[in-house]
Order: sequence, then C-alpha cells, then structure tokens
Amino acid sequence: MTSVFIHNFGCRVNQAEAFEWSAKLAEVGIKVEKDWRKSQIIVVNSCALTSRAEADVRQFLRRLSREAPHSKVIVTGCLTEKSQQYFKSFSNISMFIPNSAKSNLVDEVRRLSGNQGEKIEKSLYRSRALIKVQDGCDAHCTFCLIPSLRGKSRSVPLKEVVGQVKKIVAEGYQEVGLAGIHLNAYGLDLSPKSSLVSLLKELVRIPGLNYLHLSSLDPRLLTPELLDFMVKEEKICPHFHLSLQHASPSVLKKMGRKSTPKDYSLILDYLRNGRPEASLGADILVGFPAEEESDYLFLKDFLTSSPLTYFHVFSFSPREGTPAAEWPPVEEKIKKQRADELRCLSREKNLAFKKSFLGKVLPAIVVKKKGLEVEALTTNYFKIRLPVTETTCPGNLIRVRITDVNYYEVKGEQA
Repeated sequence: MTSVFIHNFGCRVNQAEAFEWSAKLAEVGIKVEKDWRKSQIIVVNSCALTSRAEADVRQFLRRLSREAPHSKVIVTGCLTEKSQQYFKSFSNISMFIPNSAKSNLVDEVRRLSGNQGEKIEKSLYRSRALIKVQDGCDAHCTFCLIPSLRGKSRSVPLKEVVGQVKKIVAEGYQEVGLAGIHLNAYGLDLSPKSSLVSLLKELVRIPGLNYLHLSSLDPRLLTPELLDFMVKEEKICPHFHLSLQHASPSVLKKMGRKSTPKDYSLILDYLRNGRPEASLGADILVGFPAEEESDYLFLKDFLTSSPLTYFHVFSFSPREGTPAAEWPPVEEKIKKQRADELRCLSREKNLAFKKSFLGKVLPAIVVKKKGLEVEALTTNYFKIRLPVTETTCPGNLIRVRITDVNYYEVKGEQA
C-alpha cells in the first residue's frame, strides 16, 4: 500500500490544508503516515513568511536528500511561489505545486503512486478538526510577502463551509477550528457579501458541534458584533490570538497597520471582561526598521500591563520585494536582545495565568494517549497531562481539575 507523509511549515492554514488532504487521501486508499521514514511520498507544505522559515524548509529537504534519497518529494506552499531556484540542488524533488494548484495535490499524489487502492477506514477516535475557510490577504503591510504569495482574499462560500462542518461533526469530531490567512476578512469578497460573524452564527446551530476555535484574528476587522458574539457564545473556545505586531503608534503607522494602542486595549479589555477564562495571545514583531528604543519600551510597557497571557515574538527579517526591506535595519544584536526580553516576559505572564487556575475545573478534550497518561486540551488551550481512566479515550470530552503548573507543563486529574 502506498503511503504519504505530510510535513507542514508555518501557519494554521497549512495545517488545515494538510487535514483536508489526509481525509481525501484516505478516501482513495493512500495511507498517511506519522513518520516520513515509512513513506514512499513526502509532501512538504512550505512557508516563506520569514527567512528562518525558509531556512527550516531547506534544512528539512537536505535531510530528506541524505536519509530518504529514493522517496518522491512534492514541494508546495508559499516558498514555491517565491522562487524555485531554492530547490535546484535537491535531486529527489519530483514536483512543485504552487498555492494556486493545491486543489490538485491529491490527484498528483495518486498519479505518482499509481494508486488503485480502496478506501481506508479512519480512526475510531476523533477529537479536533481544522478547516480552511479563507485564503489570501488584501492588507499589504509593509513588511509582509503574503499578499504576493497567497493572492487576494478569497472566502469559501458559507453554505459550503456549513456542509463541510456538518460532515466533519457526523464523523465524530467534537471541535472544529476555522483557519484563514486573514480570517476575519471572511465573506467580504463573496457576492452577496457575508462576514465571519454570520458564518459563526450558522455553525453554532449545527447539532453535535461542541466547540469552534478561531485561528489568528486581525484587530482591524474585529467589529463590535463579532466581539460580542465571541464573548457570549459558549461554543466559541475562549482562546483568542490577535495579530497585533506592535503597539507603538509610529511603528504601526510605518508598518501600514491602521490601528492604535488604544484600539488594542479596548479589544483586549473587552475580551478579558467578557471571557475571564480566555487565553489571550498575540503576534509581536520586534526590530522593525522604524523601531527606536522609545518604541520598544512603549511596546514592552504595553505588553506588561495588558491582559495578554502570552505572545509569539518574531524578529524582523527583511523580505525582498517589500517596502520595509529597503529601510535602514536595526542591529541584529539589539533585535535579539529585545526579542529575548519579550519572550521571557511572555513566559512569566503565561505561567502566572495558568497558576491562577490551580484547583479549578476546566472542560477539555482528550487528544492522545501516552503510556499511562493522556494529553488533553482545555477549551482555553492548556495542554494538560493526566492519568488514564476508563473515560479518557482520545476524542472524549472530559472535565479536568488543574493540580500542578510549571514553565514546562500543566498537570491535572479528571474531575
């Protein structure tokens, strides 16, 4: 039987695409492996958001050249849109599939494999699904390549998303995540126009769907109606991640982001007051060419006093073809120092937030079993280790009491 391994780099949209491919490959009798060493075909879903992401893709491809020289490798994703020159030295790459042709990937895998297999029965236990409802971006921030790599914003029609989620729920999934490059631009390109909140209102009516999880949201498009729905609808997971990028007004302006720190504070306070249990996260970019010491200190003070519980910190890396790539850079040493400081701050804030739940009970979904323990994920996205019981099968919804928290893990027991 032909088998394939899918290796994702980058965003939740890539993960959602891999989820869809895995399901379709099983339908046509191609097994999706968890170990690339056992696979005849390896799909690399690449990322080009940062220079580090590109380097990680190339490093993995070099490893495949050494350790799996006879495997057939398909490279897709954003790095194929940027340049295929990167891949000339990799002799085992069989095919490039650009973002615009990703819908053909399953057919291309079948062609490479000569597959004539029968449908593979899926696992009995299903916990969390992830679907792509939007792709592309119209924002054109001055540091970002994504609009040129992913194209204009495009939404999956509302009825199609509803049908997809109904099918997923019927298969036994308890939670569905919605992914998009610019998720809360959902529906603005449709005719007639729709919106993310309109989609959410339809999805929460689906019988058997317990939770909806939202991927990263742009604060510029968080309407009062959407915010209100996010805090009041119990089926929306209390885990909200925002693409803030910075807080200094001057840096935000040069980034091309029409937001202010006051806007951010109002949104974060509204989410915190409406969902006290919510994990609130953000993407933060340090070392942007316009970032003076005073801008950095403003950002650090903002993050310290904000209700954010964690942040993903990225150091600016110039992307050829963007305006910011032409501007005078911040010294690498300074960028690293600032990024390290903010990552440390994030760890401390996240630990304090998790400790506030000691002794409390949270709803969770069992994700996988590891020996005598299981890993569960709470609705506010704490990964928790707890002992195996008769009812802690993967896919089950349980209630967990938090018993121990440290920098590295959260432990609990079934309540």
